[in-house]
Amino acid sequence: MTERMTGAQALVRALEHVGVDTVFGIPGGAILPAYDPLYDSTKVRHVLVRHEQGAGHAAEGYAQATGRVGVCMATSGPGATNLVTPIADAYMDSVPIVAITGQVASKAIGTDAFQEADISGITMPITKHNFLITDPLDIPRTIMEAFHIASTGRPGPVLVDISKDALQADTTFSWPPIMQLPGYRPVTRPHSKQIREAAKLIAEARRPILYVGGGVHKAGASAELLQLAELTHIPVVTTLMARGTFPDSHPQHMGMPGMHGSVSAVGALQKSDLIIGLGVRFDDRVTGDLSSFAPYAKIVHADIDPAEISKNRHADVPIVGDCKEVITDLLNVIQTSGQQGDYADWWTALNSYKQTYPLGYETFEDGTLAPQYVMERLSAIAGPDTYYVAGVGQHQMWASQFIGYENPGTFINSGGLGTMGFAVPAAMGAKMGRPDSTVWAIDGDGCFQMTNQELATCALEGVPVKIAIINNGNLGMVRQWQTLFYDQRYSNTDLQTTRRIPDFVKLAEAYGCVGLRCERPEDVDAVIKKAMEINDVPVVVDFVVHQDAMVWPMVAAGTSNDDIKIARDMAPKWENEDE
Repeated sequence: MTERMTGAQALVRALEHVGVDTVFGIPGGAILPAYDPLYDSTKVRHVLVRHEQGAGHAAEGYAQATGRVGVCMATSGPGATNLVTPIADAYMDSVPIVAITGQVASKAIGTDAFQEADISGITMPITKHNFLITDPLDIPRTIMEAFHIASTGRPGPVLVDISKDALQADTTFSWPPIMQLPGYRPVTRPHSKQIREAAKLIAEARRPILYVGGGVHKAGASAELLQLAELTHIPVVTTLMARGTFPDSHPQHMGMPGMHGSVSAVGALQKSDLIIGLGVRFDDRVTGDLSSFAPYAKIVHADIDPAEISKNRHADVPIVGDCKEVITDLLNVIQTSGQQGDYADWWTALNSYKQTYPLGYETFEDGTLAPQYVMERLSAIAGPDTYYVAGVGQHQMWASQFIGYENPGTFINSGGLGTMGFAVPAAMGAKMGRPDSTVWAIDGDGCFQMTNQELATCALEGVPVKIAIINNGNLGMVRQWQTLFYDQRYSNTDLQTTRRIPDFVKLAEAYGCVGLRCERPEDVDAVIKKAMEINDVPVVVDFVVHQDAMVWPMVAAGTSNDDIKIARDMAPKWENEDE
């Protein structure tokens, strides 16, 4: 059945048909025609953010917490370019979002018209696909295609740019449209021969490791992963994007690998003779100096994106497919063959690493708060059913290291792009996607000052997120590098928040939130419990921590994982080597 309506009405109707319930955005001239029918929609809730970057990160948080496609909307020119950072962030972390932008009238495109920017050209390298619509008839089909592309295969951001005259013009609307994506056929079923080859290597290995990335969570395969790990008794490491995909409390979990990973996780990769990489990128933060990464290991690499396989490290057994299907097929082959590897010596070595070099931290004699202690207590009090959303920097690493993750998807952060300002709007989006869950944003005092205006959105929209600001008065991670590598020359990292500029408690109150402050270890529990009791408005807690707290362990950028330090000038002694 076809109806007559404007392009703008067709856009809103299409969004309703693909199941959108929440859109984050800000109106402006070129997108204004779309906002008029949005006013009448009973199915789509529009959330008026305070900055377009906030709209994009909120869409990401919503997508990560729900597994559905997040949606953000902005006008042309500066509105659209303000979405570039969250689009790039979503691209790096494979987050399914659709960004809808207004564009100047089709006849004005290319004339440097007021508020014109070639947003499809600008975002081409950082989107899975993007569209420029100048014919209103194309709107329903393009929206359906955009959501299909964003959510299938390797998820990612899709941009839909629509000219103002296409939104204003009359058109016919019919649903469902027929998609026209002849070249888009993501492979989800793995090749059975490759599965058998992988199973053979697993049976032959003496020191295997399951290297688990965000792709396993995105495939909804955490239950299958647990089954595979327990069947084979192979140790597991989970990357920053996979925290919680395998339970932290499980005895086979070795921790997080990488630059600030645990000694047991980094050591397990370095000493392994077989790495089974599932939904991972072998990125620089995990591998360190690539030429010295896991020198004894053969590689099984499974990923839904063929471009990732052998990109950084050659795969002996490449497997293209959805991780859920890959793991399921692997389980079937291993169970049928009945072959079991002998990993007794391997477990002796790994358990030794785990016991000898557990994660720890420095406490301060002057009674100053250690940020890691805040994380430990937050984890204990808020619990594993909470969603934790981190910004970028030291606080992000402490949140990964000292909070216990038992459930998939409960740690949301900006991994690939490392976007300061991610936490507050992403937590807002996560809370709107999961209104019955507790959502804690863990932010640094530097990150928080980039997007804290979204507290106004949270307060007005009734989104009671909880924000823990880890306030060390500095751009902490940069300061740590200046301490270690730049002779303590602290160039432009002092934020002066120790002078209470701004006063985060007063700022929270000015935004209609509850503001709390904690400066002493003995007060941490009471302050967290008080924040947990407030569920009708957002809560901001200013945890004033020691400015020189550092993130350890650490593999310095560009160095070998063998050179991991557990503290300044302190390295683990690798034992039980049988190479």
